[in-house]
Amino acid sequence: MTTPGTHRHAEDDLDQLMDERAAADTLCYTVRALQNWRHRGGGPRFIKVSARSIRYRRRDLLEWIEARTVRTTSQQISK
Repeated sequence: MTTPGTHRHAEDDLDQLMDERAAADTLCYTVRALQNWRHRGGGPRFIKVSARSIRYRRRDLLEWIEARTVRTTSQQISK
């Protein structure tokens, strides 16, 4: 629960929607990389709010990261 004047941390809400910039910052990539992934596939799931408005759920970003977590360089990542 938040009180007036305080903010919840992003970790507290897995369904929090983020714009491209916040999602790119979370992944340590550029906004352009996210745009390329959306066009070609392979990036995290996203929500198309309108033709010009894209959002990412924190949950989807974390799942995408987890799917690419490996223990050795010879281990294949899931797609």
